[in-house]
Amino acid sequence: MTAADAKKPEHEAIYQRIRDMILFGELAPGQGVTILGLTERLGAGMTPVREAIRRLTAEGALEAQGNRRVIVPVMTPEKLDQIEFARLSIEPKLAEIAAKKQRSGLVSELRALDEQVNEAIAAGSIERYLEANFRFHFRLYEEAEATILKKIALSLWLQAGPSLRIVCGRYGTSNLPDKHDEAVAALAAGDPAATAQAICEDIRQGLDQVRETLSRS
Repeated sequence: MTAADAKKPEHEAIYQRIRDMILFGELAPGQGVTILGLTERLGAGMTPVREAIRRLTAEGALEAQGNRRVIVPVMTPEKLDQIEFARLSIEPKLAEIAAKKQRSGLVSELRALDEQVNEAIAAGSIERYLEANFRFHFRLYEEAEATILKKIALSLWLQAGPSLRIVCGRYGTSNLPDKHDEAVAALAAGDPAATAQAICEDIRQGLDQVRETLSRS
């Protein structure tokens, strides 16, 4: 665990560590994990690992199997259609609310986060790209202060994240277009509708790549 993790209650730090392993592709679709295996891997107690698995299973990020085993769910076209519908309903709304509420400094923060995305792409680092992309989106969504919508958005990202890792592995980071510049420009212009539209297009681009990858599997 990191120094920052050490300052959190153990159960929360372990939950976030396993969550990030799923979000950023350290655990792949179809990969099985066990309480014992994660306990040894993270150097953690069985109770916080068990609680983290329970939470992540409830959020759809893990899927229970027999013999105390869980797997990272495998994406299907049917699941992807549902995730796309939900993300396009939730995340542009979060972006719109954020644009209306934005405080001084948000645009600068997002530009800095997007620069981390660009640096990861230039370096060809899939892990850094996935994390920086996530940080960009959720810094924007945090600004909305819409906790219910943000919680739903996080659940959807947990379900889609491992599949995006496969896209990156197949195409590399150089073929990952986004609409971050457009979203930041719309924020700077004080245009909530354009901010929401940029995020909508950004989501569609990413999920279209996942869909293409599934069609070739």
